[in-house]
Amino acid sequence: MARTRSARTKGKSRPQNRSRASARAARPGQGAVAAQARPGPGRQKGNGAAATVQPAAVGRPRPGSAKRSEISGPPTWLQLTTLILSLGGLGVSIYLTIVHYSTAVSLACPNTGAINCEKVITSAESTVFGIPVAVLGLAFFVFMVAITSPVAWRTRLRVIHLSRVLSVIVGMAFVLYLIYVEVFRVSAICLWCTSVHVITFALFVLVLLSAAMWGVKETAERSA
Repeated sequence: MARTRSARTKGKSRPQNRSRASARAARPGQGAVAAQARPGPGRQKGNGAAATVQPAAVGRPRPGSAKRSEISGPPTWLQLTTLILSLGGLGVSIYLTIVHYSTAVSLACPNTGAINCEKVITSAESTVFGIPVAVLGLAFFVFMVAITSPVAWRTRLRVIHLSRVLSVIVGMAFVLYLIYVEVFRVSAICLWCTSVHVITFALFVLVLLSAAMWGVKETAERSA
């Protein structure tokens, strides 16, 4: 009788075991997922969290990368402002050059008192090394128009950017000399010359500001 009961018990347990095995086979991968979810004895929970965060962080731009990509030399308003100033100085220099060589063109400026343009442009100090100051100003602003054009600002040639900086430094030094001559030697002020001095000073500030903020070398490399 005992043997008969054990045989019956074995017969009943086998179908149950088969049903459990088939249920496990119907759920593939759950055991592996559960094993990965369970932290091992030697692992810390923080490591698992960091491992899941790292793939999501891949490809994100660095905090300073967006700002660096936006920097491409001086802004457009600065480039256009320097070009407009250079054109204005060129126009005044052309007018003063014509007045210097032509007697048919009258100088639109007061000629009495401290403001006396005619006294300034006809003085002995109106020429440097035999060259009229008006002609020197004309040559200076022709060069400034060329190197403050948008093409010159965006060029990769570093010599162009260095020439722009050196030109405004030399031009500003010459302006200080002319102001000294007007005040202490001629004792008169020329309004047209003063407008050229103001334009040169504005170019001096903008060009040096550009060199200080963006750099001469970096501007040449980034302004492509």
